[in-house]
Amino acid sequence: MAKTEVDAVVVGSGPNGLSAAITLQRAGLSVLVLEAKETIGGGTRSAELTLPGFVHDICSAIHPMAVGSPLFQQLPLAEHGLEFINPPVAAAHPFDDGTAAALRYSLTETAQSLGEDREAYLKLMEPIVRHWPGLAPDVLGPLRFPKHPIDLASFGLDALLPATQLVKRFKTKEARGLLAGMAAHSIQPLSNLTTAAIALVLTAAGHLYNWPIPKGGSQAIANALASYFQSLGGRIETGRLVRSMKDIPPTRVVLFDLTPKQLLAIAGDRLSSLYRRQLEHYRYGMGVFKIDWALDGPIPFTAPECRQAGTIHIGGTYEQIAQAEQETSDGKHPDRPFILLAQQSQFDASRAPAGKHTAWAYCHVPNGSTVDRTEAIEKQIERFAPGFRDRILARHTMNTVQMEGYNPNYIGGDINGGIIDIGQLYTRPVITLSPYKTSTPGIFICSSSTPPGGGVHGMCGYHAARVALREGFGKPVPIHLT
Repeated sequence: MAKTEVDAVVVGSGPNGLSAAITLQRAGLSVLVLEAKETIGGGTRSAELTLPGFVHDICSAIHPMAVGSPLFQQLPLAEHGLEFINPPVAAAHPFDDGTAAALRYSLTETAQSLGEDREAYLKLMEPIVRHWPGLAPDVLGPLRFPKHPIDLASFGLDALLPATQLVKRFKTKEARGLLAGMAAHSIQPLSNLTTAAIALVLTAAGHLYNWPIPKGGSQAIANALASYFQSLGGRIETGRLVRSMKDIPPTRVVLFDLTPKQLLAIAGDRLSSLYRRQLEHYRYGMGVFKIDWALDGPIPFTAPECRQAGTIHIGGTYEQIAQAEQETSDGKHPDRPFILLAQQSQFDASRAPAGKHTAWAYCHVPNGSTVDRTEAIEKQIERFAPGFRDRILARHTMNTVQMEGYNPNYIGGDINGGIIDIGQLYTRPVITLSPYKTSTPGIFICSSSTPPGGGVHGMCGYHAARVALREGFGKPVPIHLT
């Protein structure tokens, strides 16, 4: 195929790559997206992994940040086929006594269910929920002077804490367990600074937007972004693996929806020695071991809240989850790992044949681990849903090596594009005022290895594209983030 001159090339068609491409195309540039796989989507692909008719999300599954994304809220994605389904309960957290804590859309109802921790929960979460629309552009962007400094400072005082400190404000197992499950999304020890930030943002998102499921699979998000991008005149070419800069057609600017490791492999000879050394020291975090199941019926959770939830955090008490995450970070494989589980077919009939169901889950493992965690994961689920194993028709597993093989951005199984600790929260991938710029004019990075990090929100791509435009590669046409 003959190479074609374009204004901009985006390498990678994950949500951030497509968001960058949309932002550039809206600014009047001609944009080409190159995707190595035959299917677009990055972490938002779906496929029949187990049996015919059972649609599984290969990576991301539940999407509070997609609905809450300041960028996605400004795009006509519903007109391009994206529909979200809201379960009655956003997320549930079961305990061994048959009860469960529940994150509900209603802040008041959630607080009321926490008993003596009601007031403490309201005191913590109500200001965040109330101020979030103004906070979101600053929290979900690079380090800069905030538009609402007082509100952000108030949020930051709590957000920078480790979850181990924040949990001391609560007494009940329900409130403490709920916090543990939210903080464990950070994929690092709960004693690390900033683990509270992940918990607070995800909890606030549940009260603002629920934790919705894209109808038909997470692929629907990528398809809608791609459809809108193409409606603007953008082009996408799949099956285009980029191994070096020679594989990119002549263009004015290139944005990489890749992590530092791939950027070095492709463009290392174009980067300064100092910048290369900084990228070489970029740190990746724990990996995941993932299972998808085809089931003969719904998961028989004991707690009714779990049967009504799209997402279930499985791990028991706060102390049990904190211990499991610490052990994993220490290179161990705990007997009782923390499990993040989704049951999309409970609320989306398109995911499985009539009367059948799907389930999706992963646990954290040491980066690069090839240990099979099937037994440990299924035992944990059985702990809170006796009879679960009897409903398994088929399963599909992926260890960290297979996860990276599926998506090269998942280095060692790290689905966050690098650990999001205090050292890499806003200084990813390097310490600079403009993290999306590289040392070479015309080369930018727009992946989750830039602020604000992992999650399906497109903000890394949006900010990277805006920087590229301000650097002289086009005229910025802002999407107003309120």
